Amino acid sequence: MALKGFEDFEIVGVDVSEPTVRYASEHGVASCVTANALEVLPRADVVILCMHPRGIVDFMARYRDDFKAGCLVTDVCGVKTAIMEGAEVLPEGVDFIGCHPMAGTEFSGIEHAFPEMFQRSHLILTPRASSTAEHLALMERLADHIGCADVVRTTPEEHDAILAYTSQMMHIIAVSVCDDPMLFTCKGFEGSSFRGCTRVAALDVGLWTQLFSMNSPALLAALDRLEDNLHAYREAIASGDREALAKKLDYSASRKRKMDLSGPDLLE
Repeated sequence: MALKGFEDFEIVGVDVSEPTVRYASEHGVASCVTANALEVLPRADVVILCMHPRGIVDFMARYRDDFKAGCLVTDVCGVKTAIMEGAEVLPEGVDFIGCHPMAGTEFSGIEHAFPEMFQRSHLILTPRASSTAEHLALMERLADHIGCADVVRTTPEEHDAILAYTSQMMHIIAVSVCDDPMLFTCKGFEGSSFRGCTRVAALDVGLWTQLFSMNSPALLAALDRLEDNLHAYREAIASGDREALAKKLDYSASRKRKMDLSGPDLLE
């Protein structure tokens, strides 16, 4: 939807779900839609894979010989190392650039899509050494067209380590808070901090099961650090030393103030 009017491309939507294809057709989501990937893959100049991570890897393996020679294949997945490794099955001459737009909502399904979703978001790219300058430039123009604030290039490994902290750990915190027995007794007492913290807990279980498991080494390292930090705060509170607690709070608050985090309040 955000890609409408992008240069002279014809946008073709592909999905195996009949209700999704019907909705896309009825609402003009793309120039045309189909349930058969083989109808369009051999003539597609750009292929954007928007599935769960395991589905992306399996799709590339299944259709490796059906992509158009010289085409660009990219994705929107929240893990990059596993996806980039999966892309190794693609034949020479098919370019792959890993991509992760830092935008979305906690709601799943095409009926929750809207074209402004990417406004002011970051678009992260993890190109291969063989990725062409032409295709990288195309991805930057695409990011500008859909309204992204900027484009960030990095390695798959760095992406996964950082996203384990900035995204996946935040979801673990949210679902953990929702496991507390106080959850259903707090209505009428919750404020914006509680709503903000728990919003992303209403996640797509299948998707986030794969994201957590396929990035488990980096996520476990982030959770180990979180446990250490939580324990340090517990110790400071339990000690009864208000001066020490205030000093620790001041340290954390000052670090947050150094971060100028602009952008939409949307789920990754």
